[in-house]
Formats: sequence, structure tokens, C-alpha cells
Amino acid sequence: MTLQGDALKDAIGRTRDKWGWFVALGVLLLIFGGIAFGNLMIATVASVYVVGWLMLLGGAIEIIHAFGVKTWGRFFYWLLSGLLYAVAGFFAFGNPLLASAVLTLLLAIALVASGVLRAWIGYNHRPEKGWGWLVAAGVIGALAGLVIAMGWPVNSLWVLGLFLAIDLIFQGWGFIAIGLALKR
Repeated sequence: MTLQGDALKDAIGRTRDKWGWFVALGVLLLIFGGIAFGNLMIATVASVYVVGWLMLLGGAIEIIHAFGVKTWGRFFYWLLSGLLYAVAGFFAFGNPLLASAVLTLLLAIALVASGVLRAWIGYNHRPEKGWGWLVAAGVIGALAGLVIAMGWPVNSLWVLGLFLAIDLIFQGWGFIAIGLALKR
């Protein structure tokens, strides 16, 4: 066995004793996912607040970084970038419903763009095995983006919350599966 294989086996062995924590975290994430499904609008607002905090943090880091830059041009670039991030973060807190509409539209655009790109890449790799799955994933992603865009801005009250709820549930099941696999 290789050195990497030994390290992986050792890490799995140390983690095996903690299998219950993985299952507990998975159950907790499932509960949070169920709560998010129960009220998608509150879950949407919560996700907007998380994005707002991340933008504020990113803006503060960029502003601090600006003062460590040696040239004026780069200083102003980093300062302006940080200020824009911070303003966007405050905007998310000041009007979370409008911010959710903007984020939902950006999500729709990103899904359409990445879906089209994924389908195009898959189509260009036709002779290779599995190319059809890549095309199918791209088409489904692009269609999801179009469905979101067609329902915008009304669906911006629940789309982000739905994505959060689905993610929490899948993460929960994933942690439970890992915990139970470690137990064996």
C-alpha cells in the first residue's frame, strides 16, 4: 500500500470513532431543512442575510487590503471594490426582499449560462463515454434557470429558500450516510 493509502486508512480509522457525530449532524441538518421547507420565505431572507454578511466581510477584507497595496491605482481599485461589496452587504440587510429578487435573477442567469456551457461541452465531446449525461445535466440546468427567470420576480420570495432547504436535506442525508458507513 502507498504512503497516501496508509494516511487515508489512518484518517478513516481515527474518524470511525466519531461516526455518531456525523449522524447527529446529519439529523440536525435534516431538521433544519424541514424547517426551511416549512417557511421558504423566512429561509430566503435567512440566505440573503448570510450573503449580506459574507459581502460585508469580503468588503472589509478588501478595504483593509487596499491600505497594504503600494501603488495608488491598485489602492483605489481595492478600496472601491471593498466599498462596493460593503454597500451591497448593507443593501442586503436594508431590503432583503429586493436583494432576494436580485440574487434570484442572478441565480437564473447563472443556471442558464452554466447549463448551456455544460451542454455545449458535452456535445463537443460526443465520441467520449458519458457525454450524453453532461448534455442532459446542462439542459436540465438551463431549463431550471429559464423556469426561475420566467417566474421572476414573484418567485424570488421562495426560490433561494427552496435551494437552501434542498441543500440542507441533501447535506443531512450525506452526513448520515457517511456516519453509518464509518460505523460499519
